Amino acid sequence: MAIQSVIGAIVWNDLGLNPVALDLGFFQLRWYSLAYLAGIFLAYWYLLKLIKQPGAPMARRHVDDLVFYGALGVILGGRIGYVLFYNLSYYLQHPLDIFKLWDGGMSFHGGMIGTVLGILYLSRKEKLQWLRVHDYVACCVPFGLFFGRLANFVNHELWGAPTDVSWAVRFPEMVAGVTVDGPPRHPSQLYEAGLEGIVLFLILWVMFWKTKSRYEPGKLVGAFTFFYGLFRFLVEFVREPDAQLTGFAQATGLHMGQWLSLPMIILGAWLMWTAKGRRERVEPIAGSESVA
Repeated sequence: MAIQSVIGAIVWNDLGLNPVALDLGFFQLRWYSLAYLAGIFLAYWYLLKLIKQPGAPMARRHVDDLVFYGALGVILGGRIGYVLFYNLSYYLQHPLDIFKLWDGGMSFHGGMIGTVLGILYLSRKEKLQWLRVHDYVACCVPFGLFFGRLANFVNHELWGAPTDVSWAVRFPEMVAGVTVDGPPRHPSQLYEAGLEGIVLFLILWVMFWKTKSRYEPGKLVGAFTFFYGLFRFLVEFVREPDAQLTGFAQATGLHMGQWLSLPMIILGAWLMWTAKGRRERVEPIAGSESVA
């Protein structure tokens, strides 16, 4: 389908995208849901590859449990985080809307907290080294971030600020009760898909497979936390804040996403800086229940 160019911008409606992947009338399957499923499936597949390497901190049976707790943490934490951090006043007035996950509204920072809690619980239960488990899980998260940001683009949500760059996109916007093509905007969802998904995955891939980072507890999860926080902080400069948080951004000078990313940048830098001091001998044996 030809892409119409208006003021040098791509019109989202001309891309032929539909947030609904399958519509059976009584049931709708959205790309947003499929993005979560794809992210979880690929993370599981990749984690199985990682633990086959010598010195893995967990066995296959731990991974199976970890996927369950991690997925639960992402969904519950992501939703609760969005409610608390981004739109609490609305959900206090419409509490049942909290359960409408298909309408979108997930917080990465909340999902991260939920995942951390899930890992801590499993590690305590199975007597695993929780920080090294975090290292391995961190290498798998970019899959979900990549597909999640693509789903944001398909949903024409979380768009960027107005711009005159040649690759700008005009998203459908509601004006006075009528849907119109909005002004040219940064496709910030695609920026984040590239940075948080592809670039972050490559950084962690090199660190895991080409260095000894996996033997320095906290280094990989530190790198993930630092670079995600940095990428998110930078992209927020060309991203439109949530409508209900525009006043907050104007009053504080930063978006909510940037405030939430600052602690990640600091924590990630500290974890990487101190990782070498936590290094310990790990027996090069794969396949046992826990070899760390």
